[in-house]
Amino acid sequence: MEPALRALDIVGGYGKAVVVQGVSMELRPNELVALVGPNGSGKSTFLKSVYGLATLFDGRVFLDGTDITSLGPEEKSALGIQYVPQVDNTFPDLRVRENLEMGAYLERDVREIRRRTQEVYDLFPVLGERKEQRAVTLSGGERQMLAIGRALMARPRVLLLDEPTAALAPKMVEELFRRILAVRDSGVAVLLIEQHAKKALGIADRGVVLVAGRKAMEGTGREILANESLKVVFLGRR
Repeated sequence: MEPALRALDIVGGYGKAVVVQGVSMELRPNELVALVGPNGSGKSTFLKSVYGLATLFDGRVFLDGTDITSLGPEEKSALGIQYVPQVDNTFPDLRVRENLEMGAYLERDVREIRRRTQEVYDLFPVLGERKEQRAVTLSGGERQMLAIGRALMARPRVLLLDEPTAALAPKMVEELFRRILAVRDSGVAVLLIEQHAKKALGIADRGVVLVAGRKAMEGTGREILANESLKVVFLGRR
């Protein structure tokens, strides 16, 4: 199967500082890949380099086989890549419904926007219950659901999630993971950065470990979790 997203030899960072050094990765439709590693290993920088929010010094990015390396975030978004940052990922003063409508800004068919909105409510029922509330009134977990829901309004081929469960209660982490799996099952390729590495690898189809900006290991979650050195040094298991 042709990868939905292929990132080849990505070298990225900020200004003149190189953080990610030659990392390659592929994402296929209906696949969830967990990107894990210690703090400062370059996980978020990799996502931002691929999406166009960090400096891409070298490497290529392909969407469905088409080279999109030189495109900016807005153009990549329009072509089918959505990026959900860890924080500041909703419009706090807009209602839930309005936030979702913002995600479909390229769609002009009102009926289609309504269909997509209902699909998000079906995936995240709590958003339907809160649709007239302003985003600022939502809990942390509900705001993350709203951010993902808004990204899904654009009907992405690829979804890049940067630590969506950070600072959430364990029960909400489990709930959000279930919803992310449902997104994957709908056909979207999902790349997930997670601080809950063990849980993320437990649900992912594949995992990639970054250390000091380089790929240290790639394989199934089970293979990575079975690696004793990674369990101790990178995943915090002792």
